[in-house]
Amino acid sequence: MNLGDLTVHRLGFGAMRVCGPNVWGPPKDRANAHRVFRRAIELGINFFDTADSYGPHVDEELIAEALHPYPKGLVIATKGGLLRPRPSAWDPDGRPAHLKQAIEGSLRRLKLERIDLYQLHAPDPRVPFADSVGALAEAQRAGKIRHIGVSNVSVKQLEEARRICTIVSVQNQYNLGDRSSEDVLKACERLGIAFLPWYPLGAGAVLKSRTVRDISKRVKATASQIALAWLLAKSPVMLPIPGTADLKHLEENADAARLTLSPDDMKELN
Repeated sequence: MNLGDLTVHRLGFGAMRVCGPNVWGPPKDRANAHRVFRRAIELGINFFDTADSYGPHVDEELIAEALHPYPKGLVIATKGGLLRPRPSAWDPDGRPAHLKQAIEGSLRRLKLERIDLYQLHAPDPRVPFADSVGALAEAQRAGKIRHIGVSNVSVKQLEEARRICTIVSVQNQYNLGDRSSEDVLKACERLGIAFLPWYPLGAGAVLKSRTVRDISKRVKATASQIALAWLLAKSPVMLPIPGTADLKHLEENADAARLTLSPDDMKELN
């Protein structure tokens, strides 16, 4: 599928889970984190999603440690606009001055001269949304960002962002059990914008669904594979980014891209 002028496979990798507990601090086994990243590449995954708030900063550093110099065709997306003063906090900061610093920090940690996809992590209610998006547009004009995305937005905010610059992706929470962003997904379909569903497995909640379990037994696939295959079949603009720090789970998730659900399966899940 397309992200602006970039082409990526339809199943990406969310790098957040390799950090320490609560997405805070480094992983206990740094070498394992490196192995997970490298195995994702071996499995054909060429889209990685991260953020400066994961760790904070740890996730971006790990990606560079494991993969730089980056293989040809790898697209790294990162995000800015959330602060982590403590493990339980995800505080929005959409001030242009902060975003400018955040972009510079991500470039440095990822060892990049230009970020393929930079996403505003969340609107900041204290800052005009247009000012936050405008800061990303300015960085794009300066050659520091290739493409711009937004995250955790409404249809109205997406429309506002599109009046400022070209938006190639939206990242909102969406999975079998949480379809509250259905209207945003439909807008992305209409506009040809990639939709990245975060928490594609609902932090494991959707795997407990009786319907999911029944179908997984019938087609001999794991519950997570069913949930991911449903997302891929749900919309042509869907780009799931399941994350894990476990090699076996990574391989299971990657196999979901090769799973085709029948019309009856989709009817049950829809």
